[in-house]
Amino acid sequence: MSTEIVVRLDVVMALRKMKGKDLAQRIGITEQNLSLLKSGKVKGIRFETLSRICEELDCQPGDLLEAVKSE
Repeated sequence: MSTEIVVRLDVVMALRKMKGKDLAQRIGITEQNLSLLKSGKVKGIRFETLSRICEELDCQPGDLLEAVKSE
């Protein structure tokens, strides 16, 4: 059994009615990089970027990332 990190950024963005284009612009990354983050196709994220996302979406890192056990 292993643990996988699931990115819930798209869910939080939908709840806040925030468009990807707007969030990317506000936190200073490209829409393409934001899309990669949302899909979970990245191997890491800078704490600075995570902090900016949390600030803009008024959330905690745990709202964006979830550890899920898989078999």
